Amino acid sequence: MATVTKENIGLLHEKLTVKLERTDYLPSFEKALKDYSKKANIPGFRKGMVPSGLIKKMYGPSLFTDEVLRTVDRELISYLQNDKLDIFAQPLPLETDIRQLDVNNPADYTFHFEIGMKPEFQLADLGKAKITGYKVTVTDEMITNEIARLQNRYGNMKDEDVVNSEENVLNVVFTEADEAGASIEGGITKDNSLLVKYFKEKFRSNLTGKKVNDLVTVQLDKAFDEKELDLIMSDLGLDKNDKAAAKKNFNIAITKIGLLEKKELNEEFFNQLYPNQEIKTEADFRNKIKEEIEAYWKSQTKNQIHDQVFHQLVDHTEIKFPEDFLKKWLKTQGSAAAEDQQPVVKSDEQVEKEFPSFISQLKWTLISDKIVNDHAVQVQPDEIRNFAKQQLFGYMGGMGAAAEDQPWVNDYIEKMMKDRKYVEDAFNRIQTQKIFEWAETQVNPKEKEISAEEFSKMVEEHQHHHH
Repeated sequence: MATVTKENIGLLHEKLTVKLERTDYLPSFEKALKDYSKKANIPGFRKGMVPSGLIKKMYGPSLFTDEVLRTVDRELISYLQNDKLDIFAQPLPLETDIRQLDVNNPADYTFHFEIGMKPEFQLADLGKAKITGYKVTVTDEMITNEIARLQNRYGNMKDEDVVNSEENVLNVVFTEADEAGASIEGGITKDNSLLVKYFKEKFRSNLTGKKVNDLVTVQLDKAFDEKELDLIMSDLGLDKNDKAAAKKNFNIAITKIGLLEKKELNEEFFNQLYPNQEIKTEADFRNKIKEEIEAYWKSQTKNQIHDQVFHQLVDHTEIKFPEDFLKKWLKTQGSAAAEDQQPVVKSDEQVEKEFPSFISQLKWTLISDKIVNDHAVQVQPDEIRNFAKQQLFGYMGGMGAAAEDQPWVNDYIEKMMKDRKYVEDAFNRIQTQKIFEWAETQVNPKEKEISAEEFSKMVEEHQHHHH
């Protein structure tokens, strides 16, 4: 009768020994051999009439090995399930000489495996965490700028014959040139569209009076201030930190001159943006825009609270890991060259380099699983359907709500619900959101007023620090 024993070999690191007696696998091997002889199709013999000795000689060794290993696997799984062992990954086989398996001399066999045990741990106390709840101050200037953006976005573009305003929109072609203005063969060429006011104030006079097909030669850093220069260089495929590249010369050919006529602030425009919302005056409109800006920054600051909670949980939850086991697993099982291929064996140096990031991700997985299990965090199919619908409407912009009752919307959602990868991704995203929503109920953020610029800079610096 097969036996499985467990022996501790390190922190949360166990060795399992599976001992098989020949009676554990021999009957099933002999049955497999008999079944195979009935199905075997060998030239010179009628089907099902192949002598058992020939079948054993030809296929016995592989069938024997398969049956022994299948029996080991079955005993191992049964032991893990009966003892309710909570382990990382799959058991790793220790060196075993498969050559010991001899179909002609069935014997008792012993196999060894390593397992890494999942640890017991307590979550960091979120109630004691120092969390800052930022509140972005929405200024009149932010509201005015957003209104101007909407007026431009919904405005009408009319063609002009000549450049006569810093509000003119120019369609241009950038062509790399030398100092004399001669085009460089094989140099950069790129279409663009930009306002005259994007050029440096001192440079704009060089554009006044220009017509379609006229040309101006510029040195980039002399034509554009820093912010616009960064954008232009990125668009041209240049490194914005390369000072030499900023001094490159370009011919700018004007292909079209336009002037944007801003949308008037009137009830028709308000109704176009917010139908059936009874926005009749400019004051109503400003209040609505303020609400939307506040909602946007509220979602951004909420993400920031989630980020603080994440670091609180990861940095202050103490979890011990079976590091020896996990490094061995990462070395031999942690990655595959491609789907359905054998894992790539990594060097010790690669394992040491990847291990801190691997442990950090594993730690968050354990923390997430604990929150999900301890606090019954569930994701229902209807929530995934609604997620798919909202995502679709997000792609469609303002047209989404109008299409809600269209039959094709439900057809699209049913199609997405059959896409296993999409459903898994949506499930994980919704579950993660719910984990953070639970965590939010555990913290007591201290409110702090902050400007939009300061908040954006803080988030950018944080992201840069963690990359």
